Amino acid sequence: MSAQDPGEPDVAQADTERTFDRLVDEGTQRLGRSWSGLLSTGTLGGLDIGVGVLALLLVEHATGDKLLGGLAFSLGFVALTLARSELFTEDFLVPVAAVVARASTPLALARLWGVTLLTNLAGGWVITFVVVAAFPSLRETAIESAQGYVRLGIGWHAFALALVGGFLITLMTHMQHSTDSDGVRLVPAVGMGFLLGAGSVDHAVVASLLCFAALHAGAPFGYADWLGLASFAALGNMVGGLLLVTMLRLLQVPHKVAQERRQNVPEVTAES
Repeated sequence: MSAQDPGEPDVAQADTERTFDRLVDEGTQRLGRSWSGLLSTGTLGGLDIGVGVLALLLVEHATGDKLLGGLAFSLGFVALTLARSELFTEDFLVPVAAVVARASTPLALARLWGVTLLTNLAGGWVITFVVVAAFPSLRETAIESAQGYVRLGIGWHAFALALVGGFLITLMTHMQHSTDSDGVRLVPAVGMGFLLGAGSVDHAVVASLLCFAALHAGAPFGYADWLGLASFAALGNMVGGLLLVTMLRLLQVPHKVAQERRQNVPEVTAES
């Protein structure tokens, strides 16, 4: 293979810059959503992930195989991708890029994070209640699946799994924004969904939905146990997503970041 001519454009760099432009454009739109838009999109995200939880529980109940259950769980991320709903950990890249580029503000980012997480959980609580009521045979499987997360406790093992969870979903988000094809976007959705489900990776929303299903089914732990593990998982997810993906991806295009920061006015407020 011959070396690239210095006069020729760097195709890989050009693709990276186009991806950054997509991130800033979409991030600005997300951060400018109305309250009703935020509430509905986040709630739908919880419902969509509930599809994956149902698939995981059905397959694990029928086969006892965690790998097949993880593959089934990826249906939740397929739904999330095609339905254009929103997951809390997806927001560790797209809106952050917009804030770094001064296309929006940290306050708008905090609003997006807080509302999306709460509505993901609310939607997830509702859909898991319905799932357990509709499929009582899945109660034992739900309790077994959730207890794996509860037993992790607060320690390095749980934090490392949460780091992986944040890394995987933020990487998925970056991969999906590198293309305009919905078909191609499904590839990282299925792959990362499989890894989360099969590996029992500590993801704040996914683990919460499994815990909700178990609590609806009469789990031997309570909501205080869930809150502790979910809070710790969310912290690890944020560190993994922001440090292992977002920061490094933005460092790939420092000139684009600087250009956007010069062009955009800092005093931007989120739409009320």
